[in-house]
Amino acid sequence: MPGFKASYINELFKIQKKKKLVMAIILSILAVLIGQISVTVVNQSFGLLIVNSTELPLMILSVMMYTVFPLFITFIAIDMFNGEFNSNTMKLTLTKPATRYCIFTAKFAAIATIIIVNLLFILILSLVIGIIFNPSSTTLVGIVHALIAYFVSLFPLLVFALLVIVLANMVRGGLTVFFLTILIFGVLYIGGLFFSQVSSFLFTSMFDWYRLWISGTFHLFKLLRLSLIMIGCGMMLYTIGYTLFERKVI
Repeated sequence: MPGFKASYINELFKIQKKKKLVMAIILSILAVLIGQISVTVVNQSFGLLIVNSTELPLMILSVMMYTVFPLFITFIAIDMFNGEFNSNTMKLTLTKPATRYCIFTAKFAAIATIIIVNLLFILILSLVIGIIFNPSSTTLVGIVHALIAYFVSLFPLLVFALLVIVLANMVRGGLTVFFLTILIFGVLYIGGLFFSQVSSFLFTSMFDWYRLWISGTFHLFKLLRLSLIMIGCGMMLYTIGYTLFERKVI
């Protein structure tokens, strides 16, 4: 696509200038440190090794997937769409020699890149801290499990990002998008808890699907079904998001 590379680099540059990125890094560091302190206290209190060094990244991931990651993605997506529309900077973006599809794709690619970087940062940080505090419990299998868990966790986060992008192009107010995102996420998550027969069709129930990948039993057909559902949701949300962005009046 003509102009995609320039648009992508421009979007990354705009993201790195935002204070929310620094805040996400600080929260990530605090989450890892608090997690390690909690593990150390529990291990010393019981006199047993309840959580080893390579299990710390999984414990941190289970918390971050439902807290920091969704909030960070929501704020970034709102800034990239609602923020630019409301401040009229989107006009400058659209006057560049690139199609709206190219710009929309570049924005999504930039968000995906930041998600990947955030996941890698927390993975490396939690592994390093876990190994420093408890080097004797480090295992190659544990490290591989952590790598797999963080890699597959990327996909439900991308689907969530597309949901926020759809809302950001549907509603003009950033605050409204924020509360709508929380409401929809909460309804889907609680609905999945109470209606187990439909929970597998809700992407919010896939935020911990990494457990299936690292469990003792490989659930091939279940993983295939969940993968197809996520791909379908992603394609649908991407199409809706681009359609709304294309028809947006500046």
